[in-house]
Amino acid sequence: MRLSLAMSLFAALSVSFTSCAFAQEKRTVVNIETSLGNIKVELNDSAAPISVKNFLSYVDEKFYDGTIFHRVIADFMIQGGGFEAGLQDAKVISDFEKKQKKTKAPIKNESGNGLSNVRGSIAMARTNVLDSATSQFFINTVDNAKLDQPKYCVFGKVVDGMDVVDKIRKVETMAIQGQIGDVPTKDVVIKSITRVK
Repeated sequence: MRLSLAMSLFAALSVSFTSCAFAQEKRTVVNIETSLGNIKVELNDSAAPISVKNFLSYVDEKFYDGTIFHRVIADFMIQGGGFEAGLQDAKVISDFEKKQKKTKAPIKNESGNGLSNVRGSIAMARTNVLDSATSQFFINTVDNAKLDQPKYCVFGKVVDGMDVVDKIRKVETMAIQGQIGDVPTKDVVIKSITRVK
């Protein structure tokens, strides 16, 4: 009787622990609707909670709607989330700067969280200052483990739409005033980023 009761309790606890583990593994998925198609990204809330919370705050405020992928390097990454359309018309650097959207305060860098800059991963873009990431992000188009050591924080991965990422990586680019390079000659617009689940 006692053995039977113990086994039942063990089974119940096992189910409970499994359910908890499953619940903890649930991750937020967002859809990035672009002018070239949709990209679905799974965010790793547990490995990069600060980065994910920051990213989703911009998503929920529709900050990204109408921004562009402003920096595209085919065999490296595609970067977006900080500039409005029309960079091609910039005559001087100040015109370029006017297209940059105002952001919130920068966040703490969470690199070293066990996630690597492999093809299809999404990471926070930043300046040379470690804790300077705000709204901009990039999607790796190739394996870029070399970015792990300089501490570029990965916070998710593409789960559907790498064909769209590959379309974007192949667009023609230009330089503005010979100083700012890798700008698409035609806007690749982020129409919206919304939560899927």
